[in-house]
Amino acid sequence: MTVRQLRLLVQHLSFIILTYGGRLGLNLGQALPCFSCPFVGPGCAGSCYLIGLQGRIGFGMVLEDLTSAWVWHPIGQFLLFLFLLALLGKAWCGWICPFGLVQDWLTMLRQKLAIREMVITPAWKKGLAPIKYVLLGYLILVPPLVTAGILHDDFFRPFCNICPGRSIMPLFALNPSYLAINNNNDVFLGLSLTLLAVTGGLPVGMFFKERFFCVFCPMLALIHVLKPMTILGLVKEPKACVGCGNCRRACPMDVTEVHLEKVKPDVQTPECIDCASCVEACASDGALTLKFWKYKLFTSSRRYVAGLAAKPGRRLVP
Repeated sequence: MTVRQLRLLVQHLSFIILTYGGRLGLNLGQALPCFSCPFVGPGCAGSCYLIGLQGRIGFGMVLEDLTSAWVWHPIGQFLLFLFLLALLGKAWCGWICPFGLVQDWLTMLRQKLAIREMVITPAWKKGLAPIKYVLLGYLILVPPLVTAGILHDDFFRPFCNICPGRSIMPLFALNPSYLAINNNNDVFLGLSLTLLAVTGGLPVGMFFKERFFCVFCPMLALIHVLKPMTILGLVKEPKACVGCGNCRRACPMDVTEVHLEKVKPDVQTPECIDCASCVEACASDGALTLKFWKYKLFTSSRRYVAGLAAKPGRRLVP
């Protein structure tokens, strides 16, 4: 089994468990560092930490009573989130996230149809990169303003109101209700129209560009901000690199820094999702390694790449 095949297997198992495991009573909590959407309904076995972060970041309410149970509950969620994040880091994005798999399904469909991928120039990539941090700031800063009475109560959980996971993931539970327009008031109307626009346009982007939504994902931004706490990471031995560029061509996030880095061993950029595609594509022995703490999980190998190339119908870079 190749690393790519293993990743697809883990992704599909994770999708089934997180999307439908709740029907069997499975509950993994509300602190998962991935887009496992609770709006799927009772079938959801665990939910994205961002929804809890938005819902309990009203600092004014927390200061009212430091002894109440609902104050300590979000602290426990945060500690669990940090623990899970420390263990797997950005592998939550590349290997586990259900919404990430939906994007990969669209990519596989495009490849089956032999349609060329959309190219994002370095200038566009640089311009789009800050958006995920803007969204992260938006979902952190707005709830305290709601708590303080500065913004309308309907802005509660601001990112969830426009998150494509809220509208797309429930469809896998045959629930299209979040695609409806809510005209109860101007705030709900504006938010629901924004969600519909995102839901209509984003799948097009995800079809023509691999992992398109990850470019804007605030969870990826939060994970990268907390990257120093993680023990899983991508490292490079610059002296072993021959500059072939396979890592750059294989990367679903169009990361070029792994290929260009000539000095530093840490090549985990803000856009990296630890999918290990670059390690799998690298034909230089020991040039790239996916490490868990001090242990090497997978290291680039000429022999491994030669084995891939020898398989019928297998291309080095999809």
